[in-house]
Amino acid sequence: MADVARLAGVNASTVSHVLNGTRTVSGPTREAVLDAVARTGYRQNTLARSLARSSTTTLGLASRFVSNPHFADLVTSIESTARRAGYSLVLADTHDDPAQELRAVHELADRRVDGLLLAPSVHAVDEALPFLARAGIPTVLLDRFADCVFDQVAPENTDATALLTAHLADAGHTSVAFVAGLAGLSSTSERTAGFHRVVRERGLDGVVLDGRSETPVAEAAVLSAFASPGHPTAVVVGNNSMTVGALRALRTLRLRIPDDVALVCYDDPEWADLVDPPLTAIHQDVPAMATRAVTMILERLAGTAPAAPRRERIRPTFRHRASCGCAGPVRHDRGELLTPVP
Repeated sequence: MADVARLAGVNASTVSHVLNGTRTVSGPTREAVLDAVARTGYRQNTLARSLARSSTTTLGLASRFVSNPHFADLVTSIESTARRAGYSLVLADTHDDPAQELRAVHELADRRVDGLLLAPSVHAVDEALPFLARAGIPTVLLDRFADCVFDQVAPENTDATALLTAHLADAGHTSVAFVAGLAGLSSTSERTAGFHRVVRERGLDGVVLDGRSETPVAEAAVLSAFASPGHPTAVVVGNNSMTVGALRALRTLRLRIPDDVALVCYDDPEWADLVDPPLTAIHQDVPAMATRAVTMILERLAGTAPAAPRRERIRPTFRHRASCGCAGPVRHDRGELLTPVP
């Protein structure tokens, strides 16, 4: 900074005001400082500045984003929202493993992140969440709920999965399978509950397959359930990773969608309308969830959030395409018109 000041013919405090925007500086002086910065290649010491301010202007995000495309989309939206608010994002992959999750939140805490966003694992309430509470790190849970003292934002799961199942029932299917995600996650429990609700209300022959939120596990489960005559005529898949496994299994079995098996899924991956046939799906509003999660954490940091923790749902939308086998608009039992996406 002293070199920049000397080259620009100003004092060091003026350089600081130009770079940090802490005081109005005349146009020519500002241009002289910026020119000196460019000529010297000077960069501010972010660590020193963060120590002086007791803020790193960084947010941490811990989730299973390497192996799940949904979380990759979520990372992109969160990073964009945080950047607009002047924050950078530090990532840590939990792999949905409690030990890795605890290491991830420890590492983010060691980096002095101002706040942390976490997609909690099944056992987050055992160690990771108590640690964050003790450390006093403002935290928001996203995508999944847990029993804790933090703000939380997640998609609506139960009614959405019930709608998918009811849609198949309205199309004439009486035997339906549901490929469920990792047991113990709130999203899995809620989506399974939506499936069971319609099975019970409609008197369907329903079976739940354990897909564990993993492509190969879901593939094996669908292969086993659909290999024999008398298999279900339709399948609801609980997330996009498992949808890939289900599609592979049905292709291996030479079962045509939707002629032999109708297929619908929760999550609407980017390629959902590119496969043949295009997939009928529940589409999550990922940008809205990211924006709300970042807003919640910024409100906590600013001291403007309510004292009580908040639980909020982001409503998804139904994307009607061809994999359910419907020739045109179909009315489900609540009388709402479900029209195909163009």
